[in-house]
Amino acid sequence: MGRAEVNNAEQTGPSAATRELADWVVSIGADDIGAVPRAWATDAVLDWFGVTVAGSREPLSHILAETMAEEGTGPARLIGRENALSPLNAALVNGAASHALDYDDVNSRMLGHPTVPLVPALLAISDMQPVSGRAFLEAFIVGYEAEVLTAEMIGEGHYNLGWHMTATVGTVGAAAASARLLGLDAGQTAHALGLAIAQAAGLKSMFGTMSKPFQVGKAAMNGLLAARLAKKGMTSRTDAIECAQGLADTQSDGFFPVEMTSGGNRAFAVEENLFKYHAACYLTHSPIEAARRLRELHSIAPDAVERATIEVNKGALTVCNIDRPETGLEIKFSLKHTVGMALSGMDTGDLDTYTDANAQDAVLRDLGKRSMVVGVESDIWSFGRVKLDLKNGSSVEETQNVGVPASDQPEQRRRLLAKFRTMSEPIIGNGQTDELADRILSLNEMADASVLSKMAQAT
Repeated sequence: MGRAEVNNAEQTGPSAATRELADWVVSIGADDIGAVPRAWATDAVLDWFGVTVAGSREPLSHILAETMAEEGTGPARLIGRENALSPLNAALVNGAASHALDYDDVNSRMLGHPTVPLVPALLAISDMQPVSGRAFLEAFIVGYEAEVLTAEMIGEGHYNLGWHMTATVGTVGAAAASARLLGLDAGQTAHALGLAIAQAAGLKSMFGTMSKPFQVGKAAMNGLLAARLAKKGMTSRTDAIECAQGLADTQSDGFFPVEMTSGGNRAFAVEENLFKYHAACYLTHSPIEAARRLRELHSIAPDAVERATIEVNKGALTVCNIDRPETGLEIKFSLKHTVGMALSGMDTGDLDTYTDANAQDAVLRDLGKRSMVVGVESDIWSFGRVKLDLKNGSSVEETQNVGVPASDQPEQRRRLLAKFRTMSEPIIGNGQTDELADRILSLNEMADASVLSKMAQAT
């Protein structure tokens, strides 16, 4: 047997991860998905709508919406706008809009943003055919799990090589969620996962540019496309995660089998979801919180600082360490600048804080020159410490870790509702915002999930 034949022969040994994942996507029962993961998923959907309505006004979103409208209209609605496109194009536009502000949720096991590739694909399907809110949430939870499991199977090496996890494994998650909602069988779902992996792409080098959210929109679009093609009979390898020259082999430093045990009394990955309350890269959040705490405790003004040392997990250095941001978008990926804003008392949860003018602010730039970012070895991916050497000769420091899921879910929902209203009201109005929030929070009981996209359109 020649080399090409060896590479193209599907594995028949003990590792059949892609097919096992496909079997799980199809076989996990509705009764295995209890009230707790459904509540977490509801919070994630609520947060998604808020950041997407607000993100629909970003320049990237205008460019994509106008460009894809040139391809014609369709049944799938655009969030925060008045028009509708084909399902694939709507998934692209809505997916990019939802990540345009970099204000959407994250998961530490995935090393990425789990919700943004999923909801746009599921909404597009809901605008194509009847979908209950209960089925919508179940498909979301299943797709979320598929993202996290795929990320764990290919390991951190994938991320460390420069791949954008949200875009790559997000494509797999979108395919899994779409396959579930479209009713694919296990064999079709395995092919859908393979078709998704064949399209998976996205680079960390694009962080701080419009390409980052564009990559996420493509993940939603391509995952939905993969499932629709598989349903019609298109085939792919059904071991695409683990095979020779597959996802793990070509885009990471190893393949790491995992057990697919979620369901019943075992927690789902969605129950580890982390929500953002600062409109910047999540790896800036612990340093931001540390800087805010130092300001509160010691009444420190930026001009009192002789030197600031920002310590983070060394992995953050390749993600959010733009030394001198030139634009508001680049601020979101600058540890120095976001810490400087926190020390200055600026509201890092306010979208209007991330402007080109603030990127050029003389006080913040001067403090940036007196700041140093240090990567340290830490098992905590979201670790952050800020040390301040003050001009009066004293020193203070604070350590924070925002990578811990909330234990008080009612309080989490209260904070998310406040964030949602801040994002949505300027665009769709107070009354429509309140009604949309009520509908999202009752999604599990809704007969028609497409009501959400109708209510989230601009009027």
